[in-house]
Amino acid sequence: MSDSNTLRIAIIGAGPAGIATGRELIQKGFNEFTIFDALDAPGGTWRLHTYPGLACDVWAHSYTFSYAPNPDWTASFVDQPEIQAYLARCASEFGLDPHITLNTRIASAHYQEGGTWLVQTSTGESHEFDVVINAMGNQHTPLFPNVEGMDSFQGDSFHGTRWNHDVDLAGKKVVLVGSAASAVQIVPEVAKIAGHLTVLQRSANWIMPRGKKPYSPRQRELARRFPAIISLTRWWQRLLMGQVEHAVTIGHKRMGQFEDMVRKFIGRTISDPKMQEELVPDTHYGCQRGLVSDDFYPALTRDNVELVASGLQQVTPTGVVTADGHSIDADVIIYCTGYRIMDFDRIDVVGANGKVLAEVMADDPRAHKGIAVPDFPNYFFAVGPNGLVLNVSYFITAEKNVETIVRLLDQMREAGHHTLGVKQDVFDEYNSWMNERFARFSWGSSDCHSYYRNAAGHAPFLFPGNFKEYRRLHEASGLAEYDVS
Repeated sequence: MSDSNTLRIAIIGAGPAGIATGRELIQKGFNEFTIFDALDAPGGTWRLHTYPGLACDVWAHSYTFSYAPNPDWTASFVDQPEIQAYLARCASEFGLDPHITLNTRIASAHYQEGGTWLVQTSTGESHEFDVVINAMGNQHTPLFPNVEGMDSFQGDSFHGTRWNHDVDLAGKKVVLVGSAASAVQIVPEVAKIAGHLTVLQRSANWIMPRGKKPYSPRQRELARRFPAIISLTRWWQRLLMGQVEHAVTIGHKRMGQFEDMVRKFIGRTISDPKMQEELVPDTHYGCQRGLVSDDFYPALTRDNVELVASGLQQVTPTGVVTADGHSIDADVIIYCTGYRIMDFDRIDVVGANGKVLAEVMADDPRAHKGIAVPDFPNYFFAVGPNGLVLNVSYFITAEKNVETIVRLLDQMREAGHHTLGVKQDVFDEYNSWMNERFARFSWGSSDCHSYYRNAAGHAPFLFPGNFKEYRRLHEASGLAEYDVS
């Protein structure tokens, strides 16, 4: 450390988790830190992605920092530009602008024998830090299907999360591969301009109506004058979100109720019995990410839109071939096929004893309480494996995680220690405890095949429980769980 009372801290990522980390550090008296981001403005995924229809599927007043309510949201659900602007404004209001270094991608972080981290940028610049906090999100690296012929296609093709705004879709024959989170937002927008849109659906998803409602200038003014309105709104929304825990619990009546709501939604918006059947998932609610949309189902009923309930088998120079053998011509192919979740090879991270993070996490990503891994002293995840709770907003869990990290750093500083790394036995005991709980939930069950579970059958994404349990675990965290030096 530069002196006995100072920790030099690197935060990788200026999205919601990185911003929350920076604010928490300032609150606890840490001022020597740098937030690195590869993009040109704060916002993380909300700066990176720009596809048409991009919006949050969580209520706007809940998708905010708990300590930074926003009376200026224009609707109950808001689009990407509003969210990115909110995050950039929060970064400034929290006093983070002097700490943020933009247009700088971190390429590596190597632990040194002296107990520090050598952090190197993609342009070769090196910086020494005492602590590294990984605040990179999971919705970053596009995942493409592994099929033959993708390079042979003669038209334009791109991943939905790397939208090519130079491609004019007006009047074109468009094939969109996928029907999940990004697709339900993109399809209605593309359907308005494409000559013909074919949607390839490998598996159906549970899609609830969004029920988006605009906020009038009068409503926004009242929210500014009476903050209790927002507090009450968030309380009610959190109560409703809490039901998601029951809806994904195997055997709970709430699961059937959620599934019935979706079936009724399909029945109200789709008149074709064959399409109705194709749109009902064959998995329990929660095995795949629950989605919300008011306009996806109606878009499928347009004359220029066709739903094909089959996955992609091959790409040809002029189009695609589906898994059930149908050939479809295309001028443009859009891949809405998700992300590489838990892609720990994005940065070359080498910890103590030469341990490589990408190798440690390859088939079995795990962490202690979502924030720490053995053999990586003073290296933390703002939101690591099993570090998200499904029944609350992303912001709530991220805030709890970084609060724990900064509290541990504060305790380490006060005790005069230089490094701390989670104990192997503590790590093993915690993950063994979690293993016994995964099968309770649809997303952790052995018969569920989605990005919530990896090829090895492990469910590394969500915490197997509710936020009250998660909060108690974090509040019990302390230096006793860590080896210190």
